[in-house]
Amino acid sequence: MPIALPHWQPSAPLQPLRLDWLARAGVEVAVLRLDLLDPLISGNKWFKLKPHIATAAAAGAHGLISLGGAHSNHLHALAAAGHRFGFVTVGLLRGEAQDTPTVRDLQDFGMHLHWLGYGGYRQRHRADFWDDWLARYPALLPVNEGGGGLLAARACAEIVEMAQAQLSMLGWRDYHGWWLAAGTGTTAAGLVLAERGERMVHVAMAVPSGHGVEQQLPAILAEAGQGDAGYRLLDASRGGFGRLDAALAGCIRDCELQAELPLEPLYTGKAMLALRGEVEAGYFAPGTRLLMLHTGGLQGRRAMAQRLDELAATCAAHPD
Repeated sequence: MPIALPHWQPSAPLQPLRLDWLARAGVEVAVLRLDLLDPLISGNKWFKLKPHIATAAAAGAHGLISLGGAHSNHLHALAAAGHRFGFVTVGLLRGEAQDTPTVRDLQDFGMHLHWLGYGGYRQRHRADFWDDWLARYPALLPVNEGGGGLLAARACAEIVEMAQAQLSMLGWRDYHGWWLAAGTGTTAAGLVLAERGERMVHVAMAVPSGHGVEQQLPAILAEAGQGDAGYRLLDASRGGFGRLDAALAGCIRDCELQAELPLEPLYTGKAMLALRGEVEAGYFAPGTRLLMLHTGGLQGRRAMAQRLDELAATCAAHPD
């Protein structure tokens, strides 16, 4: 059955962030809680999926096929959307078959899974990569890894409108910029496009330098006809995408205890730790007001929960 475009307009609250290091610096931060957008289709992933679902509906496709890893937030959101809105989803996964909380969810949501191995997954950038898969699933629309690109970035521009509509609830008339984690740069590009250079978008790269954000973000902006301005990149990767250390675990713990803000170690936790470093180094002047984007992804935390707790305990025992 062809996809029917869902008429779904979720919302997310803007939460003031109460942390001692922000208070000492005189910097105000409010977090747009996209993790609360929906119990399953949460975070920025919904905005990145919307244009692909719309394209599939316009083409009469029956579903979507995409790629990701065994903890992929993108595949999780895609499978959840297919389950909720009644369309077919297929996931092409990196590596060999694994049993993870995310993979179990994908199966429960009815996503058809294919494990490509590591060599097979590296072929995803080949021009003919999709040919065999579309021969097998001719009624499905292919979506590149992470759902990135200009269409997705333009959909992410709605995030800015969602936050701006709530500024008066904070007593704010304006703000000075955005702070967010980035994996592909698509969401960051959407914020830059929406802000049109009026406010800086600070992009904390969750992946090490050289893994795509530096190339993809300006490429999306160039495709949109916008110059390479309005954003700032900084490396928040901690030396590796999946690397978890005591400082990161301690930052996540402190945010939960002080601010009742749950984070995960791959994206949002890294962004928060990088923000703390910039604030404590005096990068932002007293009186600065920032909007931080919580990009969701909490479902992926489950596989790292025990290690996260162990390191947070170590950090608490040895705070220096």
